[in-house]
Amino acid sequence: MPGSGGPQWLVREDASPAVLAALYLRQALGIRSPEELPSLRGIPPADPLRDTQAHALLERQWREYWAMTVEPQAHPSPVPLDLVEGFDTFVALPIEGADELRAAIMPHAPDAIDFARSANDMYTRRDAGRAGTAYRAYASAIAVHERQVGRRAHSFELNVQVLPLAQRGLWWIGSLTIAVTDSLRGDVVAFDRAIHPIIAELA
Repeated sequence: MPGSGGPQWLVREDASPAVLAALYLRQALGIRSPEELPSLRGIPPADPLRDTQAHALLERQWREYWAMTVEPQAHPSPVPLDLVEGFDTFVALPIEGADELRAAIMPHAPDAIDFARSANDMYTRRDAGRAGTAYRAYASAIAVHERQVGRRAHSFELNVQVLPLAQRGLWWIGSLTIAVTDSLRGDVVAFDRAIHPIIAELA
């Protein structure tokens, strides 16, 4: 982030256990939404044995839960949230209107939490080994953008979720949040190319 007095930009990079758990549950329940986001690597997709109406209801509840998990401030719940037993603090659902989703995810709690913690630990170890290069990747992209447009970058915020997705790439998953495959994030040259259009759109 630049110093005070000029435009401010803030990039937060993470592999949130809550986001990872939500994606694990998406796969375990056989939910395809959002269609453009690939599946998790190494987690077999489920073939749901439920009728079309029940599946549509479950998918709608999951999409609402996903939006609140990815960007909670932009998608506040109209009713209080309650932690779901077995999921530590990683999963919270509305106390009303998500009974079907709550019942469906309960059997998957141990595996979802193990996966989320393991993937987050892997990201944390990798991030510790980069020793400050995460910040430099974004600062470099912003500097290039400023040279191209001939002005300082506008103030912006960006959240980056680094995830073990099966397909290499980068996707918008919220108004201020992108998902990037861990393999792409680890490739300095390829990530630099991929993040430039995002920075250009925001700044």
